Amino acid sequence: MTITASNLSFRYGDKPVLKEVSFTLTSGRFHALLGPNGAGKSTLFGLLTRLLALQQGDILLDGQSLRKQPAEAMRKIGVVFQQNALDLDLTVRQNLQYHAALHGLSRKQARARGDRELERFGLLERANEAVRQLNGGHRRRVEIARALLHAPSLLLLDEPTVGLDVASRKALNEHVRALCEHDNLTVLWATHLIEEVREDDRVLILHQGQLLADDAGRAICEAEGTDDLAGTFHSLTGAG
Repeated sequence: MTITASNLSFRYGDKPVLKEVSFTLTSGRFHALLGPNGAGKSTLFGLLTRLLALQQGDILLDGQSLRKQPAEAMRKIGVVFQQNALDLDLTVRQNLQYHAALHGLSRKQARARGDRELERFGLLERANEAVRQLNGGHRRRVEIARALLHAPSLLLLDEPTVGLDVASRKALNEHVRALCEHDNLTVLWATHLIEEVREDDRVLILHQGQLLADDAGRAICEAEGTDDLAGTFHSLTGAG
């Protein structure tokens, strides 16, 4: 799936939060949306998921306008938000079945797809446990499994590793990259953590609502004359 955002601007009252942001995400690739807290990442995700109404510009998913054909476009998107959205008192499988029902999947489809995703995440044996019994990293894996139930072409992850330890962050990041490679999934991974981004990733650097860079990480470093992405990020945003 190819996603094209054109001239996105957004205000909260008189305060501009996004300023004419344009970019294209290519099919089957891991894209890192890098920016300090307050850069506008969550607002951009709000527009991509229609939690916020478009004020200016448009978003096209394989040529379908999110403004003009929202229902068709949204069927192609899976989302993992920064805040955990699982019901802690339901089992892992019950959480997946509830979400699948919202997408019109039958109980049989939900069971088959849910078990497939849980197996890929190494969590099938815990399907009948309450979510509150899982650690933070495993809960995040369940959220991603849930987001993939309706077979989306685009997966959006907004600061998905917040609150996780280093090992869990690394494991989650590597698993999502594997989804790009093996399932041709298009991924937009929003983060403020440089260590989650590789120099061969397509990197979008957002700061104070403006897109300051959009290229392979290595190319951005070369353009800025810096040795690594941490130096590039600091050079462009002044953030450490």
